[in-house]
Amino acid sequence: MTGGICYLSLVAVRSAPSDTSGMVNQLLFGDLVDTGERHEGWVRVTSRHDAYEGWCDEKQITVLSTETMEVLGHSSRKVVTGTTATLTSPGLPSLTVVQGSLLFQLSNGRIAGPGGEYFLSEGDSINPVLQQPDEIVETAASYLKAPYLWGGRSPFGIDCSGLTQIVFKQKGIKIKRDAWQQASQGQLVNLIEEAIPGDVAFFDNEEDKIVHTGILTGRGTIIHASGEVRIDQVDHHGIFNKSKGKYTHKLRLIRRFTGMSQTA
Repeated sequence: MTGGICYLSLVAVRSAPSDTSGMVNQLLFGDLVDTGERHEGWVRVTSRHDAYEGWCDEKQITVLSTETMEVLGHSSRKVVTGTTATLTSPGLPSLTVVQGSLLFQLSNGRIAGPGGEYFLSEGDSINPVLQQPDEIVETAASYLKAPYLWGGRSPFGIDCSGLTQIVFKQKGIKIKRDAWQQASQGQLVNLIEEAIPGDVAFFDNEEDKIVHTGILTGRGTIIHASGEVRIDQVDHHGIFNKSKGKYTHKLRLIRRFTGMSQTA
């Protein structure tokens, strides 16, 4: 198994090696992967962030040597915090990257990119470190009105568990990709009354399967992706959609990830 990196703004990860198969995930600029089986121009990838697997067009993954993967894995990095940012390098096309992208910093302070070294010319980036739990809510709110997209992880299309994952990624906390996986991580919060801003709520269906998730604000509301990233009321029953006049998601449990060890 070899390694690679996503050096494009967004790359679809699909369930099968075909353009017509469903998108199950997205790679953002700077995401590292292990690569495996290849099939007719497709490569099976495993994300180093969360071990999630799927198929990518092999032309969209930049193969890296084991040594380079090791260097990047231990490099300092920043994460893009604005909706988009622009990377530039003399003599090379500029790159537009999206919120949540990783920028690996070289020893000279420049950013590793395809074919050379880049500068952040437009946009904001920070060290991925959590200072206060309220920062989780602030970051989640920056995705409001983003359209729902199955498998999405960007401000231009995102699903419910993609939202929670990418928000915590920006604070240096690794959580799994799917809601049912995330529901087994972190610390259990027994009652919604004991929840603090940034805690994550999970919701199940009639078969008791975890099917939805969102970030609690601590003010009786939740930020979640349902049609779009939105704010709705939430209580011990679940999510109440005021415009529909009914509960749309049944609360199963609440987890706290802010106490998890942070990773660069």
